[in-house]
Amino acid sequence: MSRSDAISDIESYFDDGVFRADLARRVAIRTESPIPERRPELYRYLTEEMSPYLEDMGFTSEVFDNPREDGGPFLVARYHESDGLPTVMTYGHGDVVRGYDDQWRDGLNPWLITEEGERWYGRGTADNKGQHTINLAAMKAVLKERGQLGFNVVALIETGEECGSPGLNEFCSSHKELFEADVFIASDGPRLQPDQPTIFMGSRGVFNFTMTLNLRDGGHHSGNWGGLLANPGVILSHALATIVDAKGQILVDGWKAAPMTNAVRQALAKLNVGGGDGGPEIDPSWGEPGLTAEEKVFGSNTFEILAFETGNPRNPVNAVPPRAVAHGHIRFVAGSDPKNFLPALRNHLDERGFEMIELEIEQDIMYATRLDPDHPWARWAVKSIEATAMRDVAVLPNLGGSLPNDVFAEVLGLPTIWVPHSYAGCSQHAPNEHVLAPVCRDALRIMTGLWWDLGAGDTPALGRTL
Repeated sequence: MSRSDAISDIESYFDDGVFRADLARRVAIRTESPIPERRPELYRYLTEEMSPYLEDMGFTSEVFDNPREDGGPFLVARYHESDGLPTVMTYGHGDVVRGYDDQWRDGLNPWLITEEGERWYGRGTADNKGQHTINLAAMKAVLKERGQLGFNVVALIETGEECGSPGLNEFCSSHKELFEADVFIASDGPRLQPDQPTIFMGSRGVFNFTMTLNLRDGGHHSGNWGGLLANPGVILSHALATIVDAKGQILVDGWKAAPMTNAVRQALAKLNVGGGDGGPEIDPSWGEPGLTAEEKVFGSNTFEILAFETGNPRNPVNAVPPRAVAHGHIRFVAGSDPKNFLPALRNHLDERGFEMIELEIEQDIMYATRLDPDHPWARWAVKSIEATAMRDVAVLPNLGGSLPNDVFAEVLGLPTIWVPHSYAGCSQHAPNEHVLAPVCRDALRIMTGLWWDLGAGDTPALGRTL
């Protein structure tokens, strides 16, 4: 019974194809939360797939309905060994974005795992079925080898993350007794580099909104009315140009991030962003001037235009359109108040003569969080991962993307540690989503070592100062 034996077991789990089989079974369940008709599949993922798997490990589990009509169900599973042991909360989301079945490359099916070299294609392989499959399998390997975990667990699997986690805040707020723990450890998002183990302790927030300009009912022939009727597409384009300049710099007062602390700058100075093979090439002149690439994505706020529509883009006609709409969002770091974003934009537009443009929040806000890289739990996790990986760990104060981490950090009051198992070029949320097999194998080893160390009696939860 040893740490190395548990890691050897998890290597066999991968090499013998069992991990692939577990993941393929989960990918095959079409848990597309943005499609209301898929709601039964969300329940099926929890009741037929995840509950039996966890109960086989000794967990007790219960599926809860979402307190909101537009939210998916939750699975809460608990494993208790002793009141004197540390308790970890872990998390995953079983839902995925739309499959976009007809947009995948020839030979690929989003609901089947297809192997091409080191790449395993399938919807949810990276986000998030593959990641929570890794974590739970690693926990199972420790339980098998040690005969016990050496810690208690509460596991939460939600099914609405890809819709902004509706109801998650309310559910956790009203069921805090279910989630009493010493630390939160979970996985989502990409590694900084595919071959570099990574942890992050928070995430940027995300604020989605729409800008709409309605000028009249119906389009009008451009030959008869062109030059006489204001074009909403042109007006909205000019409004957008006042929000962000031609090189991506934010121009709205109140939207920029507060200056970074020295601790954050020092942590980011050790990093090197990039997507690995297949990732896009960084545009060095884009974004806020005076910042490094790492500071732009992990330490500042950014604005993106996600979609813009006027007229009929698929079937253009010679008419002045009546309406234009732009969908945008802000990724923001801790210290920014998203409640001020829309009022600031309203003032900005009104001052420039765009009072007629309507603004509306599009979905629930995910708030930004950040845990100090020097926190005892962060140092403990880095030490454990480095002992298994035998190489340095990239430590991010926060992820560049967004997660519902504010629920775990603020509502539940837990120190949060995320150990991502994907990479930036995985085509997450797009056709051809995939994971890298070597990263999955490496992640299984790392998480087995981490769970083993959590049960070894030498953690911050037991009063040790690291």
